[in-house]
Amino acid sequence: MDELFDVSGRSALVTGGSRGIGLMIARGLVRGGARVIVSSRKQADLEDAAAELSREGECEPIVADLSTPEGSQALAATTRERLSELHILVNNAGAAWGAPLEEFPASGWDRVSHTNVEGVFHLTVALLGELRAAASPEDPARVINIGSIDGLRAPAMENYSYSASKAAVHMLTRHLAKRLAADNITVNAIAPGPFASKMTASFLGTPELREAVEQQVPLRRIGRPDDVAGLTIFLASRAGSYLTGTVIPLDGGITGCN
Repeated sequence: MDELFDVSGRSALVTGGSRGIGLMIARGLVRGGARVIVSSRKQADLEDAAAELSREGECEPIVADLSTPEGSQALAATTRERLSELHILVNNAGAAWGAPLEEFPASGWDRVSHTNVEGVFHLTVALLGELRAAASPEDPARVINIGSIDGLRAPAMENYSYSASKAAVHMLTRHLAKRLAADNITVNAIAPGPFASKMTASFLGTPELREAVEQQVPLRRIGRPDDVAGLTIFLASRAGSYLTGTVIPLDGGITGCN
């Protein structure tokens, strides 16, 4: 069983890995023995996260802004300098925007779409050489995209560009999975529900708000770091090697039980 869920010795890139779900995933991979590169736009936060993770295993930072094709190419180039092959790519970096319907600005679409959808596409394509180098029929390379339950059902919040972008991530996951299966690269998505992060502070930031959200979750709690780390390790290990083109809700039953 240890070998079934083993990720030791594998190389991984986690975008948006300095905080929130990205940091939870990166920590799980580091603790599992993987060599992990984390990327983020904010250098100070990124270096702090990498230093923290390095105390538990092998982790290094690369500053990157994935809201432009040039930013994705730059991250891929720097990753290529450090790794000859990439076993695991976690496309987690994302942006969000909220505004009332009739006031929702064009700028609220631009950065969200550029980062959440185009960034996933451009970075994955830019790193195909390294993913192919790590892949084999017995042990595929893995691309794991972080979507959202807001891309599976209409959310209560007015985050129109975010929900649309995450639905696009889910379809992009399926499309890439179909194309890359012949290259022994699996592509799957995780669609998280409520997890504590800077992005969710507006509705989880106080005990009262958190309790109200928990009451809407069939399992009556928000997600924990080991929930998303565990699912990521499953998808990245031998245990998940026969799975591709899936979108897995990680939401305590919100989408499955309602």
